Amino acid sequence: METANDIGPRRQAIITALSAELERQAQSGASRIDVEALADAVEQAIDPTPPTAEGKRPSELNATNDD
Repeated sequence: METANDIGPRRQAIITALSAELERQAQSGASRIDVEALADAVEQAIDPTPPTAEGKRPSELNATNDD
């Protein structure tokens, strides 16, 4: 079995996502494992959605909105 030092960041993200989703399902009292929710958690861990855009790009700034 792999130790914590052998696990790469991608694999650790997947382990964390699966653990968190299984814990969430257990806390909600699920009687069966929601495999689709697990798949969604893994997809999110592998390819997270980028954060929503904040602020303006430098090319969009001018003297009245540069703060």
